Amino acid sequence: MKQILQSLKSGATETADVPCPAVRRGHLLIRSSNTLVSVGTERMLVEFGKAGWIEKARQQPDKVRMVLDKIKTDGLMPTIEAVFNKLDQPLPLGYCNVGIVVAVGAGVSGFEVGDRVASNGKHAEIVCVPVNLCAKVPASLTDEEAAFTVLGAIALQGIRLVQPTLGEAVVVTGMGLIGLVAAQLLRAHGCRVLGIDFDSQKLAMARALGVDTVDLSQGQDPIAAADAFSRTRGVDAVVITASTKSNQPMHQAAQMCRKRGRIVLVGVTGLELSRDDFFKKEITFQVSCSYGPGRYDPNYEEKGQDYPVGFVRWTEQRNLEAVLDMMALGQLNVKCLISHRYEIGQAERAYEVVAGSEPSLGIVLSYPAAGQADQAAQMRPSVTTASAVPGDPRRGVSFVGAGNYATAVLAGAFKESGARLRSIASSGGVSGLHAARKFGFEQSTTDTASLLADPDTGALVISTRHDTHASFVCDALKAGKHAFVEKPLCLSMEELRAIEVAHALATGRAMVMVGYNRRFAPQVAKMKSLLQATPGPKSFIATMNAGAIPADHWVHDSQQGGGRIIGEACHYVDLLRFLAGSPIASHATAFMRSPTGDTATITLKFEDGSLGTVHYFANGSKSFPKERIEVFAGGGVLQLDNFRKLRGFAWSGFSKMNLWRQDKGQRACAAAFVRATAEGGPSPIPFEEVIEVARTCIEISESS
Repeated sequence: MKQILQSLKSGATETADVPCPAVRRGHLLIRSSNTLVSVGTERMLVEFGKAGWIEKARQQPDKVRMVLDKIKTDGLMPTIEAVFNKLDQPLPLGYCNVGIVVAVGAGVSGFEVGDRVASNGKHAEIVCVPVNLCAKVPASLTDEEAAFTVLGAIALQGIRLVQPTLGEAVVVTGMGLIGLVAAQLLRAHGCRVLGIDFDSQKLAMARALGVDTVDLSQGQDPIAAADAFSRTRGVDAVVITASTKSNQPMHQAAQMCRKRGRIVLVGVTGLELSRDDFFKKEITFQVSCSYGPGRYDPNYEEKGQDYPVGFVRWTEQRNLEAVLDMMALGQLNVKCLISHRYEIGQAERAYEVVAGSEPSLGIVLSYPAAGQADQAAQMRPSVTTASAVPGDPRRGVSFVGAGNYATAVLAGAFKESGARLRSIASSGGVSGLHAARKFGFEQSTTDTASLLADPDTGALVISTRHDTHASFVCDALKAGKHAFVEKPLCLSMEELRAIEVAHALATGRAMVMVGYNRRFAPQVAKMKSLLQATPGPKSFIATMNAGAIPADHWVHDSQQGGGRIIGEACHYVDLLRFLAGSPIASHATAFMRSPTGDTATITLKFEDGSLGTVHYFANGSKSFPKERIEVFAGGGVLQLDNFRKLRGFAWSGFSKMNLWRQDKGQRACAAAFVRATAEGGPSPIPFEEVIEVARTCIEISESS
């Protein structure tokens, strides 16, 4: 299928051939008929992409601070690679879509195949959208009109925050698409509206819609105009829909308002506020969050958990429905806002208009109708991205999951190992296509089942969210394929038992290996060799200054992520198990009281008498090293900081081993797995140790 992608690195826009997304639970699969280009938002993205590195940094000072912190802990080169990897990922454009439902995901009610719906789907022939971000389109509306629904909901949510009442005087600053929609909705509320802009053509359109105007390009004074408009009382509210770096719109808004007036920011503007502007009048200021309550809440958007209407009357979805109703009633006219129409094949021309100086407002993209389209091509779940080498006897490695770690680390590591990269699967198609192009996978797909049936796939690399790991491992083993699973192996004892059974029944000596890369790091290998020459029990301390992540992050979800002890502290349980070279005899854990349970001290006792302590802390400073391993044995001490500096204290024959750049062993880990699958040798990490570490981490997590 065709989809519009944009490069954040160069600003280039392309119409790419992307695998059709698979319908997911709680989602609708929609064949697009029209999408609307949000000129303000999408122009900002294009301009950011075309900006130089210095200008990109100026626009995102918070990201610059994150980069500087990462340089301190990980070093310069790994940080540069991470930044380039992030900027290299293509960005799917668009969020205003209308089309026909072609498939309904499990757990969805109220929608059927054939329904015409508006959604926040991307600019693509086929989109998969959470059900709570979709609304049925009334029969009286055209597809072009319905394409304005999401943009209308953005304007409507800003108005709901203003809480307008009949007869109030409201200023709308910025007469772009959202401003013109907001002005009409305010008039439908019974308000008198004053529109402000520099664009005379947009102001003429506003006047045709019954809005009073102030033309800044003609030198008209907005403060004086607002004073006269409000009968010298000051306006009741200001809705700012402009996009500018200037602080002037905020300053002017405060000057226009009456005492206890309201200001709501829907657009983007400078926010260096003058306390005096707000203090004397006790003005209320609020920033509007997109389409309404539910936005950015994964429980609402991804899991489909609606808010009770008795407590939250206007959610994202109900705002979409309200906008559609207003259009159907004739109280919101969007037909007059369309300035350009292009077919999807002309998308690059559309973005030339977006980025250029040609006057534009609503740019509508159209897609082939069901009878006109090559439906087989539209719905194709796989795209060939590179030619297989003729006569290549090797069975390939296929990836399930194309997220950040898979594309930043794993894919490159497997490519360097000399593996034949067969296929990569992703749910949406875009990230998989990017990875396939970048690393040379022969195919990109959204059909994970096809990887299991593929005779040219000998091993599966599983880098999806944690709750899917166990099922993919079992499926791979049942299909006779090796499984390399990015940690953790699984989330529960039930899943662990299922993997043990699948491994016992596996044909062709299929192996299971978890990506415990730290045991393959060169400095850890050195530590292991030094310890083997040191008899007697050892003491280990592993400190992970993990840092906090938001409490609503999916990794904290017990069903989806399993928590950070299972999801990340497992690395250190495995590492100490490897260094000790002895099975874990017992363990005990003390958790610090916190909502997320991600700060803990784990004590391990090994059968040879060695002791290990894992400090997994989420409450430390980023200025402190992220990872430190210390070993006390035979009268000496080994200390490894951030996989860059290894020092020996009173250690006979060893003083230090420092690296120019951090090496956590990812490449060596991938190479060991590829070598074992090619040569038919044993797993680089014995299956018994994989199971032992997984069981220990699950027991630790369950003890919290």
